[in-house]
Amino acid sequence: MTVIGPDFIGLQVRDLEKAAAFYETHLGLERTAGAPPHAIVFATQPIAFALREPLPGVDLDAVAPQPGAGVVVWLGADDAQAVHDELVAHDVPIMVPPSDGPFGRNFIFTDPDGYAITVHDRRGQGPDQQGQAA
Repeated sequence: MTVIGPDFIGLQVRDLEKAAAFYETHLGLERTAGAPPHAIVFATQPIAFALREPLPGVDLDAVAPQPGAGVVVWLGADDAQAVHDELVAHDVPIMVPPSDGPFGRNFIFTDPDGYAITVHDRRGQGPDQQGQAA
């Protein structure tokens, strides 16, 4: 028996519809059909990205300093700088400004629930290096 790698990413959020609207409006993600009533799954590649209501016993307001602290979530984009500029135009908090690195142009923003999300565009990256971000 062997685990082959990540197959699904889900974030627990305080307000499911508010969080989904943020990801749809600011990042252009689209919902998939058939998600359970407590979750919204987006049509993302190479793996699914979802938002869900907190599991029983999870209090996101009690998590310090923020939900997901210590977890790194990277979302790929065609143009990270354009995504950054769109988020700034809508007063979305930017934790780390855009820079160029081994995984292309990247920056980190904070979503409405306080998750730190990195966006990168893989410019100048060879196909054998894709997916090796940490």
